[in-house]
Amino acid sequence: MLAAFPQELGIRAQKDLVRMGVEVRLNAMVTNVTREAVYIGNEFIPVHNVFWAAGVKASPLGKSLGVATDRAGRVIVGADLTIPGHPEVFVVGDLAAAVSADTGKPVPGMAQPGIQMGRFAGETIANDLRAGTSGVRKPFVYHDKGTLAVIGKSRAVAQIGRFKFGGFFAWLVWGGVHITFLIGFRNRLLVLFSWFWNWLLNARDARLITGDAQVHVKVPSPAGFVRSERDSSGNS
Repeated sequence: MLAAFPQELGIRAQKDLVRMGVEVRLNAMVTNVTREAVYIGNEFIPVHNVFWAAGVKASPLGKSLGVATDRAGRVIVGADLTIPGHPEVFVVGDLAAAVSADTGKPVPGMAQPGIQMGRFAGETIANDLRAGTSGVRKPFVYHDKGTLAVIGKSRAVAQIGRFKFGGFFAWLVWGGVHITFLIGFRNRLLVLFSWFWNWLLNARDARLITGDAQVHVKVPSPAGFVRSERDSSGNS
């Protein structure tokens, strides 16, 4: 489990899931999913609900560029995060199949690498403007500041440099990092209070959209009044 983490943290995560009542199956390929069951080979597993989370597919925008992509649809970029033959076109974040120049390893499609790639692209453009065509671009180097994964309530695993740990402390670190990167003190305070309340009462926030979504648009009339316009479906 958690192939991006060291093996001992993957084992720790698996044990935490088992303690939470999750039956974990490794090296088991799902061959079919129906309304009544999930099939692993010829094995029939009756189900009521199926939640599929088997990886991320890149935006179709990448393939529209007419360049090489990997199996997930990510654009294969050069050392400076541009597409072949077009140094003016940068692809960053989880749409880019990039490798770090120092290790030669693929850059993971997570927020931290995406932020670094975005900054690198901005700095490269600024350097080009200063140096003109005579400038030499530096290759992108990904600096891994650590990896965190939450497993459940009060359970997480973390790898920060040489330090590897799990459990409640890793969960606190995970929450602290997420709150730190939120924009605005008010947002941080609200999220912190919401998380503490949910943790204390073992509650869950529900964010559901049911029925037909309605969009309310206020359009100023020539006389200065405001009237409500309905969309094409008849909703106001």
